Amino acid sequence: MEIDKSLRISAPPERIWAILLDPQAMAACVPGMQSVEIISPDEYAAVMQVKIAFVSAKFKLRTRIVERREPLFLKAEGTGEDASVASSLKQVTELTLTPCDDGSTDLRIQVQVDLLGRMGSFGLSVMKTKADRLWDEFGVNLAKRLAGESADGAAVANSAEATAGAAGATSLPGSSPSAAAAQTASDQGRPHAHPGVWSRLLLAFGIQPATPSMGKDIIVVELQRADQTRIRIEWPGDRSEACLQWLRETMR
Repeated sequence: MEIDKSLRISAPPERIWAILLDPQAMAACVPGMQSVEIISPDEYAAVMQVKIAFVSAKFKLRTRIVERREPLFLKAEGTGEDASVASSLKQVTELTLTPCDDGSTDLRIQVQVDLLGRMGSFGLSVMKTKADRLWDEFGVNLAKRLAGESADGAAVANSAEATAGAAGATSLPGSSPSAAAAQTASDQGRPHAHPGVWSRLLLAFGIQPATPSMGKDIIVVELQRADQTRIRIEWPGDRSEACLQWLRETMR
């Protein structure tokens, strides 16, 4: 089956490209995507649930980027299977970003997918209808994410201007997660996201990351509980994998 879809997005190619290359951000945009694991900078493992008519499948996907021309073109190949419904798939995807004169971008996706087994028994019209719905949902989710990043960026600028000259947050180098969790952030007002991969990763978990202390290679997390208690946690930058594992356990 061939899928060819396009969408105009009110953002430059560079911003869209950053999301396309951020597995956690993409997981938040793609309907049915339940998890993403980074195998290497060009290879990912994911779990995606898809329902067509009365059959629901949970595919274990393996995707590899085989070509990229930043920030305008991306080609990826992948496979997936769900033994419970005796179904498998193979796909080749090409994403093209074309800048427009008004600052927006035309995003085009071309997919060649072979769906075998029980899921592949549905007619082409049913599959096309499902693809249309998934694409529409993806477009809405991507637009919301871009709008949210713009709002966070404006908030960061306003916050920085209002607090210029203020002392930086006290860091807790070497603190364990349990000890750091007892440290309640003393600053008032909502923390705002800072640029970077960790910022987008934390946002994918529903956490607003705080701005890290200047000059220190650390990962800063701020949590707000239902009782409005705010907790600040700092991890050494060289322990990012341990931090990610802790986040996954915490957010379950």
